[in-house]
Amino acid sequence: MNILEHEMVPKHEIISEEEANQILKKYRITPDQLPLIFNTDPVAMIIGAKPGDYIKVTRKSATAGLSIIYRLCIKGEE
Repeated sequence: MNILEHEMVPKHEIISEEEANQILKKYRITPDQLPLIFNTDPVAMIIGAKPGDYIKVTRKSATAGLSIIYRLCIKGEE
C-alpha cells in the first residue's frame, strides 16, 4: 500500500532552496521557526526528503479550502 494515496495523507513535496528562501522572506521567519519532520517519517522517506530539505504540505481545510504549510526536514533516529 502506498501511504501517499491514502485520503487522510495530505500532499507532500520537496521544494527548492530558492522557493524556501522566498517563503522565509515572505513570512519574515527563520528555518528554526518552521514545524519539523524527521527524515525517518514514512512520508519523508517515500518522497526522498533529506535533512535540510523544505517540504510543502498541501491539505484540505473545511474553512480555507486548501491549507499550505511548510516543514523543515531534520535527522531522525534510525
